[in-house]
Amino acid sequence: MRVLGLMSGTSADGVDLVLADLKGRPPDLRYRVLEHRHRPFPEELRRRVRAAQRGQTDVAGLARLHHDLGRFFAEAADGLQAELAVLSGQTVWHDPPRATLQIGEAAYLAEALGVPVVADLRPSDLAAGGEGAPLVPYPDLLLFGEDGVRRAILNIGGIANVTYLPGRDPEGVVAFDTGPGNALIDEAAERLGQRMDEGGELAQAGRVFASQVAFWLADPYFRRPPPKSTGREVWRLDRLPGAGTLAGTDLIATVTRFVAESVAGALLRFVAPLGLDEVWVAGGGAKNRVLMAHLREMLPVPVRAFGEATGLDPSVREALAFAVLGYLRWLGLPNVLPRATGARRAAVAGKVLLPSGEGI
Repeated sequence: MRVLGLMSGTSADGVDLVLADLKGRPPDLRYRVLEHRHRPFPEELRRRVRAAQRGQTDVAGLARLHHDLGRFFAEAADGLQAELAVLSGQTVWHDPPRATLQIGEAAYLAEALGVPVVADLRPSDLAAGGEGAPLVPYPDLLLFGEDGVRRAILNIGGIANVTYLPGRDPEGVVAFDTGPGNALIDEAAERLGQRMDEGGELAQAGRVFASQVAFWLADPYFRRPPPKSTGREVWRLDRLPGAGTLAGTDLIATVTRFVAESVAGALLRFVAPLGLDEVWVAGGGAKNRVLMAHLREMLPVPVRAFGEATGLDPSVREALAFAVLGYLRWLGLPNVLPRATGARRAAVAGKVLLPSGEGI
């Protein structure tokens, strides 16, 4: 089946689209990436998404943003020949176990492509007692689990998350959000008029204030055992005590080190004791040379960029995972690992939307 996965992460920089050929059923699932696109948000749309993530949007504004994002996703998918599309939606609020909200009306995508769309995947897991995140561990296991290899796949997007794969056994998978990722770095870069710290160049030019990093690392989230998840509404510069005393490249350098130490600390505390052979790093953070250098310094195993390990662009990983989630949902199969989210049972997550004019 030709499945199109669309992933718009907490960094709110745009949408990644991966068209994949998927075959088989768990545990024997085979894939081939046919096409990958990235479409950045126009600046005005990105500004509105960021305002919604900060809780600064009223009901009318949120409703309009929901539909405008749906139109944007449909336009981004133009020309891609899929049999099924899977839309992650743009997370604007994640407050488990009470609520999670992903927006971007899927009807526009179904209408534009003329194929069924699987969307709104997180609430099913939330209803089953889970946190609605992380959702990608089961696709990670099916796609990248390897007998005899204890591998951690780390995704550093707006929020950082890890999937630990001890071979191909689902009972051994450990997955959770480690804490902040690019969200804080991007926010610090915006104060210098940049959308992001391209390649880590700004962090390279700044000074790390180690005492500030240590203070931030005292946050109780980092000691809380998995399963756990978090969101961008938690990890903001205005919620980091003392961040206002730093400026310019020093702020970026210090925040980058904080992200690296929080990620490495999570792996050393919750993953390495289980036995770890290697770490793959995906997401935008894999392109930040300073962040990658910090991780290689702090972790006792080889740290490889996802692209180096797989030959795929680091931005492919999550969009491909959502394609798998939707494919399993279309087959009526469980697609979420409850041990990763804390749910009572494995959900068959996602709502199926048919194109207008097509009967059930």
